[in-house]
Amino acid sequence: MSCIRIAQYGTKHGHAAGKLLALRNSPRVELAGVYEPDPERRRELADAGGPYAGVRWYETADELLGDPTVVAVASEGRNDESLAQTEQIVLAGKHVWYDKPAGDDWARWQRVVALAEERGLVLQMGYMFRYHEGFRRIAAWARSGLLGTIYAVRAHMSTCIPAEAQRVIAVHRGGIFYDLAGHMIDQIVWLLGRPERVTAFLRSDGGAVPGFSDNTLGVLEYPGALAYVDIAAMEAPPPARRFEVYGRVGSAIMEPFEPAGAIRLCLAEDRGGFRAGEQLVPVPVQERQELYDRELEAFVAAVAGERPPDRSLAHELLVQETLLRATAG
Repeated sequence: MSCIRIAQYGTKHGHAAGKLLALRNSPRVELAGVYEPDPERRRELADAGGPYAGVRWYETADELLGDPTVVAVASEGRNDESLAQTEQIVLAGKHVWYDKPAGDDWARWQRVVALAEERGLVLQMGYMFRYHEGFRRIAAWARSGLLGTIYAVRAHMSTCIPAEAQRVIAVHRGGIFYDLAGHMIDQIVWLLGRPERVTAFLRSDGGAVPGFSDNTLGVLEYPGALAYVDIAAMEAPPPARRFEVYGRVGSAIMEPFEPAGAIRLCLAEDRGGFRAGEQLVPVPVQERQELYDRELEAFVAAVAGERPPDRSLAHELLVQETLLRATAG
């Protein structure tokens, strides 16, 4: 199988180091180099070792984007930088592995997606739980009808971050919801599609950063179903991250989901090879880096034309639209 030259643009996203490690470890990727617009940040990483030890540093964005041997780029800028950087990547005609979420500017994101589609470029968002065996199993059960008609989904993905990190995120309306809820929205719209209505409760209750939305809830309304996503920034670690899907003949509950060990499956009757009643269905324990590696594997296969992308561009648009409906009204 062919090897693909991929570069990284930006380093300030929370997943950037893990994504670079995935690039460095993949037998199908030749890491071309990294561009970081902030020279101080570049010096810090170059001196710190770790995943960035010994990488080639591009001096300018044009040097990276103008390199015809670079086929694809991992877009790993901070959330307030990354949409503009991704637009540059797509304009340069390169496939992009874009870390979430897709910015605050809905019109610009639509334009970027339309350009990628026009040019036949793969644009894959960095929602790593797509490659989590627990989420994949629950999605397969829900989409196959094993659980019956879905009437509720509940997702809890809180964290605990210091005031310094909160201030960085505070530039985005929605605060911690903007930063993390896309992971759960990605799963929900994969199961239920576009919600008819989205309502958000964006509260500032922790007090570490005045006005920062640190205690949040999004409610997605569907014909016959409700989905709830709650995200807080001050949950005592380790967080009880939880994903629940309820259908008319069964339910699936995964807690915690990072890392996951089992799913509590309940069925009203024997079906799909499972017995009626409650059972624990084991799922393999996956560390975060494994999810990044699997993301990259799917991206490279799509870029190489070996298989279609796991999510359509329409889906990538829908996830961001739903997030912005919650955070920006």
